[in-house]
Amino acid sequence: MVGRTQFLTMKITSAEFVMSNSNVAQCPKEPLPEYAFIGRSNVGKSSLINMLTQRKSLAKTSGRPGKTQLINHFKINNNWFLVDLPGYGYAKVSKKDKKTFQKYITAYFQHRKQLVCGFVLVDIRHDPQPIDLDFMEWLGTHGIPFALVFTKADKLKPADRELTVDRYLQKLLEGIWEEAPPHFITSSSNRMGREALLDYIATINRELRHTPG
Repeated sequence: MVGRTQFLTMKITSAEFVMSNSNVAQCPKEPLPEYAFIGRSNVGKSSLINMLTQRKSLAKTSGRPGKTQLINHFKINNNWFLVDLPGYGYAKVSKKDKKTFQKYITAYFQHRKQLVCGFVLVDIRHDPQPIDLDFMEWLGTHGIPFALVFTKADKLKPADRELTVDRYLQKLLEGIWEEAPPHFITSSSNRMGREALLDYIATINRELRHTPG
């Protein structure tokens, strides 16, 4: 992971599903920090969420990509929200549905004041995809903080993982970025990256508690 160097150990003591909806105005009213997870439909998002929370079926996994079709809020440790957003790209849904998803995903990122950071998930086995790069550029141009999460890292040898990540970050730097976003290398099958990602969230939460106003 590149970014913050001060880590805090976070233990997940509770993870509660709160609501699903497609209207940002109907999201929870509590002023708790939110961390949104998003990526292409077959990137392993639900498995990652279950691995992070150590709950086998908190987020619904499916052999059919695109299962998540709403904004899903999970309250973690009663002091922050993990937000599971619909995937984009591969999902076998109609063009009309894809436009609907895009509309409320966009609305969430633009208008949700509680959002602290987005986590954009990409499959480490694949070269940078235009749909992912375009979405990250959109986040950057709108000033929305995000971190990059490489999934399925167990599928590659350690040396190959590092080369792939370096190439990916270099591709970002060829675009609009002056510096690469924070990144994490994860695997849902062996819990790789779990501690680093949760420590990142814990550090941000602590900073928010100590920020005046």
